[in-house]
Amino acid sequence: MSLNDDPRRYEHLSRIRLEDPEAVARAAATRRRHPRLKHGTQNFIVAADHPARGALSVGSEPMAMADRRDLLDRLQIALANPAVDGILASPDIMDDLLLLGALEGKLVFGSMNRGGLAGLVNELDDRFTGHTASALQELGADGGKMLTRICLGDPDTVGTLEATAKAIDSLAERKLIAMVEPFLSVRDSHGKVRNDLRPDAVIKSVAIAEGLGSTSAYTWMKLPVVDEMERVMASTTLPTVLLGGDPTGTQDEVFASWQAALALPGVRGLTVGRTLLYPHDGDVAGAVAMAASLLTNSEPAAAAADERTLSDRIPVKVSE
Repeated sequence: MSLNDDPRRYEHLSRIRLEDPEAVARAAATRRRHPRLKHGTQNFIVAADHPARGALSVGSEPMAMADRRDLLDRLQIALANPAVDGILASPDIMDDLLLLGALEGKLVFGSMNRGGLAGLVNELDDRFTGHTASALQELGADGGKMLTRICLGDPDTVGTLEATAKAIDSLAERKLIAMVEPFLSVRDSHGKVRNDLRPDAVIKSVAIAEGLGSTSAYTWMKLPVVDEMERVMASTTLPTVLLGGDPTGTQDEVFASWQAALALPGVRGLTVGRTLLYPHDGDVAGAVAMAASLLTNSEPAAAAADERTLSDRIPVKVSE
């Protein structure tokens, strides 16, 4: 049960959007930026762009991410931890967080292609329907992220690759990071798109994705944690962040796999969403603090204390 069921707790966001929509741009313009990135410091970014692709499920809960108020509660708890460096979000969530003042001193990455809706008949035609490079520049963002699913049996793949290459170039022209999330994907016998997470498949997806665009100077990889991560990371010299995906296995098992991968050369941090925002025990603050403790630059004790303080103020609903 949630200890804060007040349906009006974010009503002021609707009022601002109605009466003063330019407030979003003002909040972005006056926001304190994150200190510059540097080698030797792993970054911790919370991902919250899933709903814009119609992907609302977490584990066995098909509508876990449907309540926007609940999601904003969880995001504010996560972002209040000083070890959390930033956010990856779709435009709607990004704007809410800007209006809430939750992105001060944070890295900001916009989600660029959300057209490949989960379960859509042409899901692999993953068009760019979210942030544009110019919009991200106006927001003072640090970069954009693009999901790049490569299905050798689907003709829509070539369009996704071309659009991704153009987005990489457009970001690079503005000296913004292109965070590319590649997968080799297939359709199963029921027509559902499934990502191939075998090491060789992940390595091939990296080889294709890192060659997109006319420059890779500003390109990062966003990769799943799979078996033989040493081989995967040997396939690229690009800065790489690890994604969490839909959580499977126990929390301890997931964190142990992240810890091993974070120790590999080239891994620059975590970009994780559902695993931390919707942990099995409902303790968002605890999950975020535990993940922060895996990073080379974290201060888990102080972060955990700060997180639990905010958690007391913004209670989170636990799925039963």
